[in-house]
Amino acid sequence: MDAALKPRSESELIEAVEDAIGAGAPFEVVGAGTKRALGRPMQTARTLDLSDFSGVTLYEPEELVITAGAGTTLSEIEEALNAKGQMLAFEPPDLSQLLGSAHAGTIGGMLAANLSGPRRTRAGGVRDYILGIAGVSGRGEAFKAGGRVVKNVTGYDISKLMAGSFGTLAALTSLTFKVLPRPETEETLCFSSLDDREAVRLMSLAMQSSAEVSATAHVPADLAGSLGFDRAATLIRLEGVPTSVTARRDMLASLTKTVAPCAILDADISHGLWIALRDVHPLCDGSGRGVWKISVPPMDGADTLARIKQSTDARGYYDWAGGLVWVDVPLSDNGGEKIIRSAVRAGHATLMRAPRDIRAHAEVFAPQEQALAALTQRVKTAFDPKGILNPGRMYQGV
Repeated sequence: MDAALKPRSESELIEAVEDAIGAGAPFEVVGAGTKRALGRPMQTARTLDLSDFSGVTLYEPEELVITAGAGTTLSEIEEALNAKGQMLAFEPPDLSQLLGSAHAGTIGGMLAANLSGPRRTRAGGVRDYILGIAGVSGRGEAFKAGGRVVKNVTGYDISKLMAGSFGTLAALTSLTFKVLPRPETEETLCFSSLDDREAVRLMSLAMQSSAEVSATAHVPADLAGSLGFDRAATLIRLEGVPTSVTARRDMLASLTKTVAPCAILDADISHGLWIALRDVHPLCDGSGRGVWKISVPPMDGADTLARIKQSTDARGYYDWAGGLVWVDVPLSDNGGEKIIRSAVRAGHATLMRAPRDIRAHAEVFAPQEQALAALTQRVKTAFDPKGILNPGRMYQGV
């Protein structure tokens, strides 16, 4: 692969894309390169490095809005927000341990990979907080979409379209996000020794209550030791001002006492625990097994993992009240692709960690039905008709 092209301005980026179109030489689009191990491997002539589009260019805490270059690291964004007691509400995960990268990556990569953490069930995902973008399409055309307020869209919401596009539609230069105040404190209720189905029912009960639960997870016994527990742990997080957290904690403990008693984890322990769950640390034990991220209806989570375990040696834990199942499996048979996909009756599964040769042959992302595949291809053609940007990263020809 040739040396990376590293444009420093929009005009240089346009020139780079136009040259690639003329030469028929596609790019691998990267920011910090921390997510290169996600998606299908590509055969590209050059790398388009967007890391110079970095830095916070606008931050108005009183308006709950931040704008930054797409190559700005998440750590820089979080540092700016922390100083004002604010946060990215969707709790973006740091997959550096899982993927073997140096750090969490950039804000552009976060949007491109559509990454959201445990608070998603309460607050929504990354696409719910993106307000505006700027970038250059695969046509070599600069464009902007959205703005700095929530109700700023007429026509197509291009900003949301970029969430989960993995750099296949545009080279983004700037992003604007809505932010929220950071909770003053948090506590976690911990229930011990429930089996997976009991845990899913308990998490559902908590989510349906008036306790304003911000996150729920269940770690079965075979992974509990990775978080310091000696038995299966079902976890329910409450956030907010101290008096509210206390009142909601007592109410929730009373509501669930007939199911199981609970222990209360204080703010410091709770914070570290949810970071570990968010960043998939229970499956980062150096085993090198294939890791899948499975999204299903919450009440299907336990049955989905049970079906996988019937067919292969698998370990897994649950987030999003059972709606997100993180699973690792042996690397044989394309990382267990057939087993995983046959076990998912409703929902979809993404191969998040596997060697390059497996990702080259397995369907990394959920296979698309014919009509959806045709729509995906039309969107790709509209933004990048010559296939210059990350060709084949998600699907062949996309």
